[in-house]
Amino acid sequence: MNSKILCLLSLLWALTIQCQNHPAPNQPVETSVELSTNDTFLLNLYRAAETVCAGNIRNFAGRNVLIEGGGYNGVWIETQPMGGEMYAKRDITPGMNNMLYLIEFQDENGRMPGLVGFENDKPHAVWTCMGDIYFPFPALNMYYWNKKRDKAFLRKVYDAFELFDEYRWRYRDSDGDGCLETWCVWDTGEDNSLRFAGTKLNVGGWMGETPPDDPVFPVESMDYMANSYDMRMTMARISELLGMGKEREWREKAKVVQDKIIDYLWDESKGACFDRDRENRTMPTLVHNNLRLMYHNVFTQEMADRFVREHLLNPDEFWTPFPLPSIAVNDPIFRNGVDNDWGGPCMGLTYQRAIHALENYGYYDVITQLGLKLIRTVGQKNFFSQQFDPFTGEFGTVDWRKDYGPTTLSILEYISRLYGIHIQYDEVWWGALGDGEHRISYTQHWDGDAFTVQSENGVAKGFINGKEIFCVSNGVRVVTDWRGKVSKVINITDKQLTVDYNAGKKKGTTVLQPNQSYVP
Repeated sequence: MNSKILCLLSLLWALTIQCQNHPAPNQPVETSVELSTNDTFLLNLYRAAETVCAGNIRNFAGRNVLIEGGGYNGVWIETQPMGGEMYAKRDITPGMNNMLYLIEFQDENGRMPGLVGFENDKPHAVWTCMGDIYFPFPALNMYYWNKKRDKAFLRKVYDAFELFDEYRWRYRDSDGDGCLETWCVWDTGEDNSLRFAGTKLNVGGWMGETPPDDPVFPVESMDYMANSYDMRMTMARISELLGMGKEREWREKAKVVQDKIIDYLWDESKGACFDRDRENRTMPTLVHNNLRLMYHNVFTQEMADRFVREHLLNPDEFWTPFPLPSIAVNDPIFRNGVDNDWGGPCMGLTYQRAIHALENYGYYDVITQLGLKLIRTVGQKNFFSQQFDPFTGEFGTVDWRKDYGPTTLSILEYISRLYGIHIQYDEVWWGALGDGEHRISYTQHWDGDAFTVQSENGVAKGFINGKEIFCVSNGVRVVTDWRGKVSKVINITDKQLTVDYNAGKKKGTTVLQPNQSYVP
């Protein structure tokens, strides 16, 4: 056999092995998570959360999706792109299907469904409302979870966002003042909130493309404006990834939205944003929705610092014994309702959104405090309630909401941030908070590789496929690239730490203030 034939056979063999080791571009990579610990409280909670999440998987016309749960038996646009991306640690496919179904049921005029449900063996769009859309970041990060292989998915996302951006600015600025409007309570999911008292649209959505004749709505909306900014910035990022050349255009359009928020909805004297009513008068209620704006990354760092310092961490407003009420507890319209009431109680969905919101602005110590509070509270009963009393932490009283997906996913996500692995874009984030004297080991299986962080006796070690890549004192998060090269170590506690580190050939000790990072 001559050398050319041998070379050809060798090449074919190599390609065959490569195809076996890596999925096709449209075939999601395989993922799974393992947790072991002698902390039985944490382990029982973790297992219960995984069981509930698995129970929220449904098959829609031969395709698995992750429903919201807790009685919400569909793919809601305000929760399930985000929920699906979080579940990608365990299985990418449901999250991809959540997003693709929402895109596939987009109307020709650009409107996206508030919900994709399932009836008579067929999925269908439900136009109950337009919905507050937590879609941009989850869709983009799903591309990275899938090892940047599915550019066709990314292009579908871009096309859907572009069409929706046109729709929203065509219809949802009915008075032409450059600020997007919500037209019913369900548009932002703030069911039963007294800040919309007097509306005829508290129960039910608004389905048309003309504004409602209502005493309260349209409302000039911080939520919709922030989401528009996020979507435009994401389209700029996708344009870069796909070589489309439109990134400057989308960034300029996003800046217009951000400038309008700062000029029109931000109150410099109060350090927060406020909606405006149908007469363009400021609605005075201080709402947690400012945290949603941080999720969409539309605040400047200075704005975020002010909201966190003056309001989020204020025990008279949002930093209650069980934190994150929907409305500041000292506000005149605060009401501590018992079921699906966004007029006061703390919501599992807010805890879910808070992670990305606070990471955007470097408040890792706050994430730690919220995560520990949620873990300790939910773990008392392993009951995954939709809402909590801000003063006592008591669960909502409706038993059939015990499998509420956002609360369940929040538990698993906080565990990943404090003790485990999280993939975000081109980085791997390793949680090394530590769990007292307990031993804890968390492994993220991802496309054939195993990323493991182990903590015990005040020290955490990180491994890729069994090879140690770092060793650090507990109380931090370590950031690496996909290969394990350490880029920074961050103090995620609310106290000064003295941190010993050994990262590759770099070894030493550093003192870190809360949220301070160190580059070895």
